[in-house]
Amino acid sequence: MNVQIRHHASSSERQLPFECVALVLQGGGALGAYQAGVYEALAEAGIHPDWIAGVSIGAINAAIIAGNPPNSRVDRLREFWTQVSSGPWSCLGEASFGVAKGDTARNILNAMSAGFALASGARDFFAIRPVTPWLQPTGTIEATSFYDTSYLKRTLERLVDFDRLNAGVTRFSVGAVNVRTGNFLYFDTTTHTIAAEHIMASGALPPGFPAVEIEGEYYWDGGLVSNTPLQWLAHGQPRRDTLAFQVDLWNARGELPRNMFEVATREKEIRYSSRTRATTDQFKHIQELRYALAGLLEKLPEDLKNGPEACLLGTAADRKVYNIIHLIYRAKTYEGHSKDYEFSELSMKEHWRAGYYDTRRTLRHPNVLERPTNTAGVFTFDLHADGRE
Repeated sequence: MNVQIRHHASSSERQLPFECVALVLQGGGALGAYQAGVYEALAEAGIHPDWIAGVSIGAINAAIIAGNPPNSRVDRLREFWTQVSSGPWSCLGEASFGVAKGDTARNILNAMSAGFALASGARDFFAIRPVTPWLQPTGTIEATSFYDTSYLKRTLERLVDFDRLNAGVTRFSVGAVNVRTGNFLYFDTTTHTIAAEHIMASGALPPGFPAVEIEGEYYWDGGLVSNTPLQWLAHGQPRRDTLAFQVDLWNARGELPRNMFEVATREKEIRYSSRTRATTDQFKHIQELRYALAGLLEKLPEDLKNGPEACLLGTAADRKVYNIIHLIYRAKTYEGHSKDYEFSELSMKEHWRAGYYDTRRTLRHPNVLERPTNTAGVFTFDLHADGRE
């Protein structure tokens, strides 16, 4: 077996039979604390990513991770999530949530918390504009969004060391959409020098947030086209044996809605889950073709192996392997369609703990960190689909 151990692993890093460890972070607003919990569990296990790709809130978490040394990443993540969950709705307090008995009461309190965020914003993240965009002069940035995100720029510049992020130790990618062309683009440290504006562009979801200007073009949230960066990872060059943790904040699967509130929730879940499983299935099929093509080319006679057709096909053939580990946040029954902008401290802590414990349980399964041995060279794992302990 050709086992590739990462040569740059530090003494605190687990030795893994892969050339690359990737962390793929979906967008989902306030649900993003789940991703912070996932990273805390990975870091405790000595698993540190070589490549982090994110969209929207996933881009913010990714920047905090890539832009800090391993021993301070969890602290910086906790600092971000603590401050954005300590806005004016904190007057409710954990005690208010604690006395809520049953899903209905908790749903009401969550809705109140989300209403506060909707009416005022989230501390050091975004703030409501004092004058509605409908009354702003046409053509100004204030006329195109309800919230001011300049606070986020200061927060990112305080929590992220962009010199470290751009140094190339950890590859970093964030997705955004060009407003004029509609083209989806990844800002990647292999091709771009990343600044706070690139992170903000990835999370500039209209009409709440304004488009962000980068080099004369304006960009919106990458989730408008694809909320999950898995395809960017799958088509990345050069191809390497990869252990990928795909952290989704929206569950593609769910129950049939029974009322209009549940319809709104389910619609958002389907839209922002971005067909993660379809992308995974398509990637597995491509991997099968790569494996089959590599085997076929090895069997060709020498005169055909050097022909132009074989040389062209050889660029697509390889036997690289991929473990894709799905970590998907499963929302509680009391979380409604506003769960992605419900920034209460209690919900943040619940999301963080869910990510942490889901990851710890996942890492205890024996095949998760092993190289796949099937004919496709791809192993996928989902804690909820493949069984709990």
